[in-house]
Amino acid sequence: MTPDEIEGAVAAGLPHAVEDLKRLVAIPSVAFPGHPEEPVLAAAAVTEELLRSTGLPHVQQIPVEGSFPAVYAEAPAPPGAPTVLLYAHYDVQPAGDPALWRTPAFEPTEINGAVHGRGAADDKSGVITHVAALRAFRGRFPVGVKVIIEGQEEYAGERLEAFIERNPELVRADAIVVADTGNPRVGDPAVTTSLRGLAAFTVEVRTLRESLHSGSFGGAAPDALAALLRMLAALHDENGDIRVPGLPRGTFLGAGPSEEDFRATAGVLDDVSLVGSGSLADRLWASYAITVTGLDVPTVSGAINAVQPVARARVTVRVPPAGDPKTTTEAVIDFLRQVAPWGVRVGFSDHVLGSGFLADTGGVARSALNRAMERAYGRPPRDVGAGGSIPLVSTLVRQFPATSILLFGAEDDDASIHAPNERVVIEELRRTITTEALFLQEYGSAPF
Repeated sequence: MTPDEIEGAVAAGLPHAVEDLKRLVAIPSVAFPGHPEEPVLAAAAVTEELLRSTGLPHVQQIPVEGSFPAVYAEAPAPPGAPTVLLYAHYDVQPAGDPALWRTPAFEPTEINGAVHGRGAADDKSGVITHVAALRAFRGRFPVGVKVIIEGQEEYAGERLEAFIERNPELVRADAIVVADTGNPRVGDPAVTTSLRGLAAFTVEVRTLRESLHSGSFGGAAPDALAALLRMLAALHDENGDIRVPGLPRGTFLGAGPSEEDFRATAGVLDDVSLVGSGSLADRLWASYAITVTGLDVPTVSGAINAVQPVARARVTVRVPPAGDPKTTTEAVIDFLRQVAPWGVRVGFSDHVLGSGFLADTGGVARSALNRAMERAYGRPPRDVGAGGSIPLVSTLVRQFPATSILLFGAEDDDASIHAPNERVVIEELRRTITTEALFLQEYGSAPF
């Protein structure tokens, strides 16, 4: 197919793709413990159906131990052509407080050229990107195609990692497209070349056998919540830099967002300072970041006058690409033990680890992607980092060190992923689909 024919096919299929996206977004496929499993399995079934609609001759759900099924598809390569693996995930983050959403999280709503709803960007837009790009070829693909769509990336992506380590031939390819990132701004083409890793754990503090009346015992009885808050506050200094030994600041070789753009995108309130030192690119893409993502303590509305016997927190550490999540976890845990006051009992559980990623920015596949993205967007892409983690990527790097791994997608910094009012811009989705389809054609015709 010519580039004009590909662009025409993508444009003609876009309304169908948007309706498919809305269908997926309407399924609350939250693969976290405590959420119903039926919607996750329903999303797997719809994903399987959508992949079948592309003309791929082999599509199936594959069990993943301890997780939800992955949806896998493949088509053989034409003679002399390379094979490309396409990755995305169909599970989503929990919606959180419904009151913070302007439209219901799982009722996809089209507003001003964007589809709003949980997962519209992260990462059901990635699923639809693959589906729509493949449909453009009407079953005559210019490369060998493998597709794997994960079902529990947001909570337990390491389970697919273990599956891939046991079944590497299933996903072996010459290039891998990970459609789970995006551009800094809508219409600003970028390829993500750096991902931070992830380390997460739950810390529990115990001080008493049971809660006590704060009037009768407060002032002498050790409060578990107060102890935990002191420990968590000790992780950062007054500027917001990390105080844990062995976690130095890093450097990103490239331009990051301006402070003005970052403040606007992040919604930082007027007169509230940003935290940390170094450039924004350094802080966001090349340095450690520690965030308390949850607390198990009495709510304000349910508060009683009591000294707390136990308190828990979920702590997440973003790890630079060259950092080791395991040693990072050990360093943070050792520090929390050292700063724990009053001899409180401290325990740690529910550990999650994921390595970072630093891409090779050269090669035949990247050159083909550059040409495809320049045509789709009207200008060449630039390299950016991402502060988030994609657990599978590091496993793919270890398994296939010579394979080109390309990260791009329809998300953007204003898409509100993992937050209320998530959305994906339809025009950005079109450009991403066009990019992928053009890339497959370019890569298939490149000399090897």
